[in-house]
Amino acid sequence: MRVVFAGTPEAALPSLRAIAASPHELVGVVTRPDAPAGRGRTLRPSPVAAVAAEFGLPVLKPRSAKEPGFAVELAQLEPDVCPVVAYGSIVPRPVLDVPRFGWVNLHFSLLPAWRGAAPVQHAILHGDEVTGATAFLLEEGMDTGPILGTMTETIRPTDTSGDLLGRLADAGAGLLVAALDGLENGAITPVPQPADGVSLAPKLTVADGEIRWQEPAFAIDRRVRGCTPAPGAWTTFRGARLKVIRAEPRAPEDVALAPGALHATKNAVYAGTGTGAIRLDTVQPHGKKAMPAADWARGVRVAEGETLA
Repeated sequence: MRVVFAGTPEAALPSLRAIAASPHELVGVVTRPDAPAGRGRTLRPSPVAAVAAEFGLPVLKPRSAKEPGFAVELAQLEPDVCPVVAYGSIVPRPVLDVPRFGWVNLHFSLLPAWRGAAPVQHAILHGDEVTGATAFLLEEGMDTGPILGTMTETIRPTDTSGDLLGRLADAGAGLLVAALDGLENGAITPVPQPADGVSLAPKLTVADGEIRWQEPAFAIDRRVRGCTPAPGAWTTFRGARLKVIRAEPRAPEDVALAPGALHATKNAVYAGTGTGAIRLDTVQPHGKKAMPAADWARGVRVAEGETLA
């Protein structure tokens, strides 16, 4: 089949490369426009656009899939199917109708669970033990289309959303190619999503990353892991923001601290929660690089009784 791939971030690259290596004919890519990045805020192409350039593929960068003329540009590439992974724009009906087999979305959850922009983060935040990926036919509703295939993945106790997304992106690439194969040869029959089990996963904001030290240790652990690397879990110390990148939800039984209270030793830093202390492993002060929490505590000379807020 003639394939036009749609995607934007790093998580889409395994699927793009898998399709390029498959028997299908990759004839173009759709991605988001170049965006400011780095300290100089210079315009840079998306990760998908950069790889597409390496392949010598035509790249379409509409500001929105609803942009006038985009459907015509896409139709000129004559795609049979448009696989999509984290593209970042809602696809309207006229564009959905361009390829004869439609748009096949790889979504990083077991639909209908966690429909929306942040399924991996919400799975960790809510303590799910198993998640997965779903290949389905895109339609105008939010992740509501019929399912072509699924795969499952265990959520490990130390997984951050970045860790888990990396594994799902790699394993999901094979699922996406298999879905394209099945559509072409008729081996797959799309199955409507069940009406039960629907949950929503809206994009997380910076406010979602704020650590509430009155919460139990397990909830703070989930927030840190679910918000890492983005939008980042954070707290404040002496009025400045402090990002918490890694934490251990258990501490020695003899470490008893009020919520947010700090206790620093030579090799460890502990913070109180609503149910006991946790150990801070890696932190990042505002404007600085990530560092071991013990090094940070020595540098700022944490005093006994100081608190995070």
